[in-house]
Amino acid sequence: VTGVQTCALPIYECRAKGIFRKEKIKPLPGDNVEISPVQDEEKPAGNVDAILLRKNVLIRPAVANVDQALVIFSVHEPEPNFHLLNRFLITMEQQEIPVIICFNKTDLSTEQQQEQLRKDYENSGCIVVFQAAAKGEGVTQVEELLRGKTTIMAGPSGVGKSSTLNCISKDRQMETGEVSEKIKRGKHTTRHSELIYIGEDTYLMDTPGFSSLFLENIEKEDLKYYFPEFTPYENTCKFNGCCHIHEPGCEVKKALEEGKISKMRYDDYCMFYEELAQQKKW
Repeated sequence: VTGVQTCALPIYECRAKGIFRKEKIKPLPGDNVEISPVQDEEKPAGNVDAILLRKNVLIRPAVANVDQALVIFSVHEPEPNFHLLNRFLITMEQQEIPVIICFNKTDLSTEQQQEQLRKDYENSGCIVVFQAAAKGEGVTQVEELLRGKTTIMAGPSGVGKSSTLNCISKDRQMETGEVSEKIKRGKHTTRHSELIYIGEDTYLMDTPGFSSLFLENIEKEDLKYYFPEFTPYENTCKFNGCCHIHEPGCEVKKALEEGKISKMRYDDYCMFYEELAQQKKW
């Protein structure tokens, strides 16, 4: 059973036709579909007759027709997992999906910490914003960035995704996940992907929190192309095909030494490169 939002705004509870199962096609959150209403005295209901052409499809989470991604990490409680964030950015870069990085719980951080985060990601090709959703601070900027687009919202448990959604979607109050004092991680949070109507032509796909992302379908030699901050130095290194790790005369490593590239981001690049190299050995 799938909920289908219509132009007139009622949500129809729909069943997908058997032909979709036969063709191994499954309606996804974000799909544009054609439906035929059926008589149901209790609620609007119908059948999904056709799934229209998708402009993109994500496998994990399984969603379609995404314009951009909003990834939320907290500044503290829990501490940001940069390995996970950087993996997510590579995955979105593969799909050519623009990313907004939202650092939440700024009331728990200092200006200096926020400035370091801004500096680390200023050349990553992403928009970086800061907010304290629980206090309603900084949410207006996020709302502006979402307007008129279909956005996938992702992030680990306990970072304030539900609080953010509650600020943005006035009609839809999510149960805010408590954060355990012992392990500083969320509980009772999103279990499935869901498309939420925010306003005219504006939708948010709330997706389950993620704890790991595996890099797939990337050759280690191509990994550098998924780090936009390396792009200005491409083809300027001493050696053609420089991987920016061991080679002498590397302009990326020079930019790193000069503070033009984030050391945290570069260290993750080296770690991911080695990870991909090990994958090929098996």
